[in-house]
Amino acid sequence: MTWLRGWLNSSPPHLRPDASTLSPQNPSSNPPHTTLVRDAEDADIPEIQRIYAEHVLTGLASFEELPPDAAEMAKRMHDTQARNLPYLVSTHADAKGSEKIRGFAYASLFRARSAYRYTIEDSVYVAGDAIGQGHGSALLGALIDRCTALGYRQMIAVIGDTANAASIGLHSHLGFQETGSMPAVGFKFGRWVDSVRMQRALGSGSSTLPDDYKP
Repeated sequence: MTWLRGWLNSSPPHLRPDASTLSPQNPSSNPPHTTLVRDAEDADIPEIQRIYAEHVLTGLASFEELPPDAAEMAKRMHDTQARNLPYLVSTHADAKGSEKIRGFAYASLFRARSAYRYTIEDSVYVAGDAIGQGHGSALLGALIDRCTALGYRQMIAVIGDTANAASIGLHSHLGFQETGSMPAVGFKFGRWVDSVRMQRALGSGSSTLPDDYKP
């Protein structure tokens, strides 16, 4: 299992946004700590489901309106892992020294058709009471590294709401550029919601042909 460590508070807070539209809950009261990113396991599903349900019910990071149950979240995780794609969790030790999951992230195929096979999409979700603690940056950075090692050449972010400054800022900080937006493609919480597209190259991007290309 690959373990990736990221130290918090190594950069100013405005350079460490998390991918969430939720508001921080007293971030200044949270002491510095070490963030650990690892592969998700079945035992993580209840907390993954809780974090995702929070986003579904209160935010625009997801366009789902009804939170999936734990069984469905487990199925989605297993489907991702069966495709040899990363599904990660971010943790830190709580006051008693026990590991506590603070966020999760995964990669999915951007499109099913074969010509898209070198392009991947990221998804990052952080618990509402962990916003501003560096978990979003640690998760997305690890996801970029893992997908680059797998041979993908482009990563796409599909971000709900053009006003989602936290997620847009997180992706910008890690090298994504905005490539466009789609006005009013979603309807949630009684209003129309835009979708923002951001993209970054992985590895050598489009400057070289894929390693496994055979003319």
